This record gives sequence, C-alpha cells and structure tokens, in this order.
Amino acid sequence: MSINFFFSPHNIAAGGATGLAILAQELFGWPLFLTTLGVNIIMLILAAIFLARETVMRILFGSFMLPVMLAIIPQTKVVNDTLFAVIVGSAIFAAGVALLYNIDASSGGTTVPPLIFKKYFNLKAPVGLLIIDICVSFGNIFTAGLEAFVYAVFSIVITSLIMNYIESGFNRKKTLFISSNVSTTELKDALGHDLSYGLTVIPSRGGFQNSEQELLMIVVDTQDYPRFVRKVLAADPEVFITVSDTASVHGGFFNRQQI
Repeated sequence: MSINFFFSPHNIAAGGATGLAILAQELFGWPLFLTTLGVNIIMLILAAIFLARETVMRILFGSFMLPVMLAIIPQTKVVNDTLFAVIVGSAIFAAGVALLYNIDASSGGTTVPPLIFKKYFNLKAPVGLLIIDICVSFGNIFTAGLEAFVYAVFSIVITSLIMNYIESGFNRKKTLFISSNVSTTELKDALGHDLSYGLTVIPSRGGFQNSEQELLMIVVDTQDYPRFVRKVLAADPEVFITVSDTASVHGGFFNRQQI
C-alpha cells in the first residue's frame, strides 16, 4: 500500500528494493513487482552464501510475498500533494516494517547487505542500511529531479522515527528520581492515591555533604506527570527531581487490575 498508493505514483524512490524498482520503472518501464522480485532473489542468494540459514529462513517468506502484494495491489495516486504522500507513505511503510521486526521477520531486499557488512566488516546494520538507502535515493536525481531526492531522504527520516517509536512500544511513561529534605512518609502523605503507582526507595549519600538520605524512584503515566510533580513541589518546594522518558513498562502496578 505504501509503495503502490503513495511512493510509486509520485516517482519517489526512498531506498530499499522497492526504491530500486521505482527507479527501474521510471527509466525502463519495468513492472514494479518484477524488479522487486529480481532484487529479492539476488539478495536471498547472497544471504544463503554469506549468512546463516536462520537468516535466510527469516526473510524467505517476506521476500516473495512483497512482490506478490505489489502485483495484486493496483498503483493508484491516492493523494495529489507529493509532500503529503511522502508523509503518509512513510508512516505506513514504517508500521509495516516494525510489525515484521516484531515477529522477527523481514521483507528481504536491501536489508541483506547490511547484515553481510556487519558480519565481515563489523559495520553496524542500521548504518549500512542507511548508506544503501541514501545511495538508492540518490537515483531520484536522474529520474525525477533534485526535489524527488530531497523527498526521498525526508521519507527515510520519517520512517526511521516512526519505526523507533513503534518498536519501543506505546506504553511510554515518565520515571522520576526524587531527592527531598522531607521524610519519605511526608511525601507519601502528600501524594496520597497517586502512590497506586508504587515507588522504590533507594538508599543514597550526598556527594558533597556526605549525608545519608533516601532517593525515591517513581514511574508514572505521562498524562499524570504534571499533577504528580505539583504535589511533590507542594510537599517540598526545594525538592530535587530528575525526569526521564521510559519507553515501556512491564509488570508492576501498570499491568495489574486495580481493585
């Protein structure tokens, strides 16, 4: 859907085997699914030669299903605005790839060379994939012009950001580390029912004053974070709080039914 509805109708090749196929379609009129299939077969052969059998099996199904779906789904220009097409297409593409990664699968194609580079040259796979995608995107200059190249690079950035967000999960929280001059009991009383989140008390020592104190670690929902901080500040206006984003939380109070 991403390729046939958004990228191909606007001649934007944003990396990967499908990007090569879009360039080939623009230059030589070759069918999109046929070029993708050819690239994927070559990549499967390389994977069989240089990589483990498990890797080949992991990408085998996706390598053939992607060309099949490209052949079944018609190429239709859903939106006329190129920028909007790139944004929506990148979001759909990122969601699809992230779902594949979630089940330890892949659509093959240009994801294979980075794995080979990692194995033999110790080059990180994401870096290798980025280099290949940029090289493929560079081909836009010769088929659709410089603007198409800029759109392609923009698409790679959007896809990367959305994939990172999806892969780290939607269960995002805020983790607070609280160092206060008031007692832990006073803070508990001030927070009241908000302590349904639970807290961890960590013994600590001041670096300069060498004084013993308790450091509280509390994980809260993002939407509850402002109210939570206000209550802590009300209990101790001079409290020291550090806050970090937490990608996902498993177990504990968050995944239990509240009684």
